[in-house]
Amino acid sequence: MTETLDELARRLAGVLPPGAVITDPVRLRTYECDGLTHHRAVPGIVVLPGSAEQIAAVVKLCGEYGVPFVARGAGTGLSGGALPRTDGVLVVTSKMRRILQIDLANRRAVVEPGVSNLAITEAVREHGYYYAPDPSSQQVCTIGGNVAENSGGAHCLKYGFTVNHVLALEIVTPDGDIVTLDADDPGYDLLGAFVGSEGTLGITTKVTVRLSRTPESVTTLLAAFRDIEQGGQAVSAIIGGGIVPAAIEMMDALAIEAAEAAVACAYPEGAGAVLIVELDGPAAEVAHQFAEVERVCRAVGAFELRTAAGPEERAAIWKGRKSAFAAVGRISPAYIVQDGVVPRTALPEVLAGIDRLSAEHGIRVANVFHAGDGNLHPLVLFDDAEPGAGERAEAVSGRILDLCIEHGGSITGEHGVGVDKSRYMPKMFTDDDLDTMQLVRCAFDPRGLSNPGKVFPTPRLCGEVPGVRRGVHPLVESGRAEQF
Repeated sequence: MTETLDELARRLAGVLPPGAVITDPVRLRTYECDGLTHHRAVPGIVVLPGSAEQIAAVVKLCGEYGVPFVARGAGTGLSGGALPRTDGVLVVTSKMRRILQIDLANRRAVVEPGVSNLAITEAVREHGYYYAPDPSSQQVCTIGGNVAENSGGAHCLKYGFTVNHVLALEIVTPDGDIVTLDADDPGYDLLGAFVGSEGTLGITTKVTVRLSRTPESVTTLLAAFRDIEQGGQAVSAIIGGGIVPAAIEMMDALAIEAAEAAVACAYPEGAGAVLIVELDGPAAEVAHQFAEVERVCRAVGAFELRTAAGPEERAAIWKGRKSAFAAVGRISPAYIVQDGVVPRTALPEVLAGIDRLSAEHGIRVANVFHAGDGNLHPLVLFDDAEPGAGERAEAVSGRILDLCIEHGGSITGEHGVGVDKSRYMPKMFTDDDLDTMQLVRCAFDPRGLSNPGKVFPTPRLCGEVPGVRRGVHPLVESGRAEQF
């Protein structure tokens, strides 16, 4: 395989600019993992293309040699979705960071995949617009990665995920063709299928996103409770009362401790949990909803309420929450971030179950979550220098996902399946379900070269999936080849 990669590297150097092909072993280690650092693999080759045409040339060469390829943006993913292949090519889109068009009249922008999430909002803020999806890593995570993982963020409760804000994509298919998928295309929803496919259906090279108008009024409230159960009661009462805030976020005492150590967010002392509720919209509506939220929080036991008087105070309230994932590094040498989802009504029982697992295994768990839609982000803390601690942390992490499934939830809300959660897919889906999902993958990638080994616990060659004849592209067989 080394000879094949050596020859491929020479061919790649012929179609890419000088310095865009990396084979030096030391430099390759820079790309050995994404944000999920306990999964590592040094890529065979790394390429840094600057255009869709260059990516297409790379993919065609990979196809010629039968070499797998993996797309990578900023590497902030938390499921191992951008984990490279030692026998393959890692396609890094970080050089493609131009905002190509801002069309305020039609409330849209066209950007390259290496543009950071926050950069879109910064480019249009002075005109009264913003880009709604806001992952905690929005300062550095890129739109290409957001598309791959269908990223959400704190404000997805009201505004939805990436798929709700992508109007069109330019992609390079696993065959090396450059095609456009548009929300207005007739027939199959190929755009919807591609967003969230974790790089298994091709590589994003251009994204048309929807811009949202800046709300007339935004009010941010921080409520402190003695325990997390009171916070959960407040969430249920707010949503049950017909209010849909832009965001409802919660942190427990351990997460607050980490945030204080990292960014000195000055949350109320003695809080067992803090709830951040953000309301936006017409001023009169926000004022009415705020009064009700404040009443609910006090009724269930909030001992302190804070309201942001302006953008600076709003940023101060969000500071601790936005830094939570990185902040736990201040109180633990290592940690695993989980991403399960449960119905809101199951939150108290699942959180109690996580506490029991923590006590049974001697592993601390800090809870940070999108409380409004039941998207949990338990941070399983351990010392990787302690023998057996990593295994115990993995066991707790897996049992947390089991709890989510047992209570009618899911193994992931926004971080994706990647390599980290693929083994849990059979707990949610039958073999027939998984085979049906792989039919879609086969339709885009009959040879299985695009980010193989991700999502599915037992990836199959397309000829091995029931309903797909070996060597026949399913879109050709179904008569939908004109889409490509």
